[in-house]
Amino acid sequence: MANLVNANAANAAQVVKGYAYNRSLVKAGILHFGVGNFHRAHLEFMTNKLLENNTQQNWGICGAMILPGDERLYHALKKQDGEYTLTVCGRDDSIQVYQLGALVELYWGIEEQEQILNKIASKDIKIITLTITEGGYNISRQSGEFMLDNAQVAHDIENPAKPVTAFGYVAEGLRRRKAAGNGPITILSCDNLQHNGNTARKAFMTLVEAQDKELAAWMEENVTFPNSMVDRITPATRPADIERLNAQNGTCDEAPVYCEDFIQWVVEDNFAAGRPAWETVGAQMTDDVTAFENMKLSLLNASHTLLSYPSFLGGYRKVDAAMHDERIRKFVRAFMDDDITPYVPAPKDTDLEAYKQCLVERFGNRMVSDQVARLCFDGASKFPVYVMPNLEKMIADDASGKRQNVEFKRVAYLFAAYRHYLKYQVDDNGDAFEVADPWLTVDDHKAIDSDDALDFLGISAFTSTDLKAAPHFVELYLKMVEDIKAKGAMKVLEDEIL
Repeated sequence: MANLVNANAANAAQVVKGYAYNRSLVKAGILHFGVGNFHRAHLEFMTNKLLENNTQQNWGICGAMILPGDERLYHALKKQDGEYTLTVCGRDDSIQVYQLGALVELYWGIEEQEQILNKIASKDIKIITLTITEGGYNISRQSGEFMLDNAQVAHDIENPAKPVTAFGYVAEGLRRRKAAGNGPITILSCDNLQHNGNTARKAFMTLVEAQDKELAAWMEENVTFPNSMVDRITPATRPADIERLNAQNGTCDEAPVYCEDFIQWVVEDNFAAGRPAWETVGAQMTDDVTAFENMKLSLLNASHTLLSYPSFLGGYRKVDAAMHDERIRKFVRAFMDDDITPYVPAPKDTDLEAYKQCLVERFGNRMVSDQVARLCFDGASKFPVYVMPNLEKMIADDASGKRQNVEFKRVAYLFAAYRHYLKYQVDDNGDAFEVADPWLTVDDHKAIDSDDALDFLGISAFTSTDLKAAPHFVELYLKMVEDIKAKGAMKVLEDEIL
């Protein structure tokens, strides 16, 4: 076990719980792209528990970090032999700290590309998992297709042996796997996307078909892409958090993670080369993940987006602080109950009321204290997945009269707040801020800059439906745009929404 506990640990507020398996006996059976905080709090946490079972020790994780920006974390984890601490923060103010050892191998593609490619080809690796972010699958919002004209994708098609994308890495690794006769494999997305396995299949298969039709035919027979639903709130770990966590835990960890106590993972049981017994450590295996992911994306993720921009404009920088503002808590709960619940059939054996109450408690967890800026980040990739599907249903029901008294005020307010956030970049208190929304296009920025607020409804994130053709929504949205500009986001929330 790596020595992450410092000399002053006896005086620390928390005790670090180590793992109880012999790490030298663990073999990597999973290769993971995207060794970030969420992965280390979710899949690695569950797998770390699984490795306590001596029949499951062929399921360690090999991390593949392929971005230049991964350098700091890679070197920190490498220095610690892949080990790190996870601080789990309870809603009851309890804390449990774990030292995790499931990451038994780690490579950085900038320096160790061949090791990653050969690992994918290895017969030991049975599953490739992914946390490459919602926007990382390179799917066009306009066409719904994988974008072959992306510069990095085009590079990988022309230079298959020297890939730069996860898609290119997997293609070259599987080409070597096929040549070696090392058998089938599963590619399992752990990103917050509806039917993430279907999205992963489209992305990987489109690139491979453009690059190598023989490999594509082999993949059709030998690779599965299960859908999964993941859930655990895991904030970014900033330098101040590293210092705080080490002081609190009596550790000297250069790559600590902290997260909430809630965890959920629902996985379709469709594995081509076997799988870990994840169900023994809390995962739910199912034939169809649809109802679970619809519930989570529509309630948790959409509510996160809903509260993010008004809260940020209102001067809040921590999610828990925002949720302890009665105005924001009522706003979020009304959205869950009145706008979303009619479109979310509860999965079997799920109490939807209890689930919603749990969400409110989780958002207000002061021990986690997630950043509002993290929720605001990359809204252009979040709206199409979390907000638009149910808004489209609301608009259709309003137009047809299927539902009486469809209310658009909360969603219209969200869109007006998002526009204000992007266009003016100043909050209600007069404090300026920078926007991080990398998937906005040049045309999107023109629409944001336009003084005609209707133009904003045509940005790429919203093109799955014609929002301008929804008169009740548009009327409220235009009023909210003017009122937020005149009075501020929180005053509008008080006067017109609650």
